[in-house]
Parts: sequence; structure tokens; C-alpha cells
Amino acid sequence: MAYEAVWMKNPEKLNKFEFHKIQKDGLDIIRDILDKYSKEGYDSIPEEDFNLFKWAGVYRQKPNNGHFMMRIRIPGGILTSAQARVLASIGRDYGRGLIDVTTRQAVQFHWLQIENFPDIFDRLASVGMSSIEACGDCPRTIVGNPLAGIDPDELMDTAPIVRQLEAFFVNNRDFSNLPRKYKMSISANIYNNASAEIQCLGFIPASKVIDGEEVIGFHALVGGGLSAKPHLGKQLDMFIRPEEVLKVAIGVTTLFRDHGYREKRHYARLKYLVADWGIEKFQEELVKLIGPMPPRGENRVVGWNGSYFDGVHKQKQEGLNYIGLNVPVGRTSSDEFEQLADIADKYGNGEIRTTISQNVILTGIPDDKVEEVLKHPLLERLSPNPNRFMSRTVSCTGNEFCNLAIVETKERARRVAQYLDEHVKLDQPVRIHFIGCPNGCGQKHVADIGLQGSLIKTPEGMVDAFDIAVGGTLGPGAKFNTVLKGRVKGEEVHKVLAQLIEFYKEQRTSSDESFHDFVHRVGIPVLQEKLTEILAVAS
Repeated sequence: MAYEAVWMKNPEKLNKFEFHKIQKDGLDIIRDILDKYSKEGYDSIPEEDFNLFKWAGVYRQKPNNGHFMMRIRIPGGILTSAQARVLASIGRDYGRGLIDVTTRQAVQFHWLQIENFPDIFDRLASVGMSSIEACGDCPRTIVGNPLAGIDPDELMDTAPIVRQLEAFFVNNRDFSNLPRKYKMSISANIYNNASAEIQCLGFIPASKVIDGEEVIGFHALVGGGLSAKPHLGKQLDMFIRPEEVLKVAIGVTTLFRDHGYREKRHYARLKYLVADWGIEKFQEELVKLIGPMPPRGENRVVGWNGSYFDGVHKQKQEGLNYIGLNVPVGRTSSDEFEQLADIADKYGNGEIRTTISQNVILTGIPDDKVEEVLKHPLLERLSPNPNRFMSRTVSCTGNEFCNLAIVETKERARRVAQYLDEHVKLDQPVRIHFIGCPNGCGQKHVADIGLQGSLIKTPEGMVDAFDIAVGGTLGPGAKFNTVLKGRVKGEEVHKVLAQLIEFYKEQRTSSDESFHDFVHRVGIPVLQEKLTEILAVAS
């Protein structure tokens, strides 16, 4: 290593995985996969190396019978049609045609086998893509504005900065052994469409008058994260010019690497270090590494759109449009990805964008081609005008494939959204997020209604159930949702949500009152009383 592993000075306090990482860097697993495991097969892989497979962007797929999930980095969500075609080919040849869009703008494959990894890596590399460090104790896929470069609501095009950060951190052994996973975002969109508050390090648009001239740059939030103990990022008191973003990112990541907690895995995220140190001390230590920085300027974030872009919208380039398409619960296919590539090439600028809401965007569509695109058969399922609830429902992978998930989420979320669309008429969007375990990959904490999988004991045995939380949002007034008491059986979730939403519809002050505003106007006790009443009748 090119740096001193200062945390090894007190090895008796480290969790056991730290010893494995210091003996074998996670990036070394790529070589082992190519030279050994892909040739000798699944049974040749020692148990201790499966955790290191994360550095290759790979997890064992439930039920651990020889299949893998692989996550592919899409920095900032910008994908070329050539890349989309390669992803489609991998999914078709090795992943049973299944492709999932994730809440970090990446895509995931399932059903992969170790023997096929060399060819998969080669195909990805042929179009400048990689799965390296898409998982693991390292910098994950960098989230960005999916409209970067075409966005009328951005202060600058941040795509080059995302590429700069990716180029520096990926495959960099100075930062491939962090205490735990590490997530960054950067966006200059005024509606916070990279959800900065829940990142380990998030850059948001800002401006500052310097020497009589307005300079466009960034503010930074550090220490955000979800999981069982969610934290909102805290804002540093510094104004960051675009050319200084990498310097700040290196400094923050270095502090995490050298001072982040390595004793207990569940207490190893950056959010705990920031919480314990406090933002003032964290900034003091950061300045020691990167030098003095000017104080904050003007925060230019004015709201949060949840990164939803349904429908046809004007780009900042005259005569061009982007079309936001809904991918129900993020699940798509190789055939659909190829069709997206065809549309992008025939009608657009050859690009497809992925969003943290698990959806996709077609870009560069000329005014006179919009109607033709809207008539494409693909847009019947991946609709630019989706039904109200399906358009705002997000789900993690669930126990269909994930070893950590307690319950099935993906198909259940789709069915719940479909039921609500059929039975509840509503003129306001309600964001509903499902997660199958406390890790929070489906980001239930920031949803209007978040559902976390659990189990409940019945006379017939243990059955799937969900805890319900309400009232989450990001942007100005960011707040995690609050868990209500009363566990809901999985088979009853659709009806319980319908009644809660009907209660909101009946009690809101006007049709303009959002579900979030309603929750915080009437208060959690009122929602709790209503849920208790619903569950009493259901039982």
C-alpha cells in the first residue's frame, strides 16, 4: 500500500474482516476470478473470499447454489446506446434476460456463473464499463444528476466532475480498503436530484460572490446514510469551486479511511465518525489535509423532486427534449434495453440515462420526433405517463435473490402499486418504498410511505410482514419518516395502504396538500390512531 494503515497500530480492536483485507486487498480478487476461480469453478472458491467478491461488484445470489448477482457502475447514470447493447447481451447470455435498475443509477444482473465472468468483464471493458468496486468497502458508484448537460435547472454540467471522481477512485489502492462502503454524489440541479443528504459525501449547488463576481460551485454534506440508524448529512462550512471537488473528496475519503471505525462492522460507516466528532472537528481535520477553504456561499437547492422525470420535457438545448420513462419497480430486461438503445440511436442522441428512482430517460429527442417516439410499443410498459402509484413505487431486490432480505419485495411492490392504481383515485403522487431488511437499499427512510420487511407470528406459523413509516423527504426540511406501531401482514399491505391513503385524501385541506405536508400537519399520533383502527378491523 502507498499509505500507512494507521488503524493496524491497535489490531486487537479490529473486527476479523479487517485482517483479511490487510492481507489481501479486495482488488486482488479480480485476478483470482480471472486466473483461478473462473477456470476451476464455484467449488474452488474459499469461503473467506466470497466477501472480497464485492470488490468485483459481485454478491452470492440466494440460495448460494452457484449463482451470483453482479452490479455494473453507471457513473452519474449516463449510458451510451453501445453500452446498453452490451448490458443487454450479458443479461441475455448469462442472466436469464433480467436487468434491474438500482437506487444508485447502476444496473444489476442475476443468475450469473463464475465460469462466465471473464467474458462478462471483457464485454464491459469493450465499451468502457466495469463492475469493479460497485460493492465492497470502497467508493461505490458515484451518483449524479441524470440530466447533466441537458438540464434547464442545473447551474453547471457536472458529468465531467463525476467522470473525474470515478477515474481517480476506482481501482485506486490508496482507497480500496475503507472501513465500510462509501457513497458519493454530485449534482448542480436545484432540486437535489442526487439526494445529497443520504450520501457519505454529497455535493450540492451553491454560489458565492468573490472579488465582485458570482462564482458557481458547491457546498458539501458529510456523514449521511440509511440502514438501521439513518443519519442526515451535515453541511461543511466551505465553498467549493468545481476544480476543488476532487481535492475535497480525497480529503473526506482519507479521513474516513484513517479514522473511520473498524472495530464493529455495523458501526463502521462515515456517519458514525461525523456524529461522534461533530461537524466542526471534522472540518478542522479536513482543512489540515486540504488547506483552508472559503466559508459557505448561497445554497441554491430550492426543493427535492425525488429524481422523477415522467413525460416529455424541454432540454436546455433548443429544439431537443428528454422523455422520462417509468420502469416498474426498476425491473426490466435485455430485450427492453436493446429497444431503448434502438430508440436512442434512431431518434435521440444515442444516450440513455438511469435515475435513483429506478427509472430511465431518453435524451436528445428533436421536437418533430417526439410523437413518433411516444408511439413506440416499448412505451406501453415503460410508460412516460405511468399510473399514479406505479410511477412512485421503489423496491429493493428482496429475498428472491438477496441473502440479507427477510421478505420478498419486488413483485409484492409491483402488485401493491397495481392494486392502489385500480382502487384509489388520487391527484397527488405518493412515494412508496419497500425494503426487505434494515440495510435500506430501497431507501424507505425518505419515502412518503416506507415499508420494511419483517416477520410476524400467526397460528399458522411465521409469515411475511411489514413495518410502516410515514412522512419522509429530502431537500429543504429534510426529515426521515417515522415508524408507526403495528406490523402489517404482507398479504394485507395493499388494503392497509389503500385505507391510509384514502384517509389522507379525505382529511387533507386541499388537493394541493401533499402526503408529506399532510403527515406533518396532522401529526404522527393521528396517523398512528388510524393505522391501529385499520389493523383492529383487519384482525
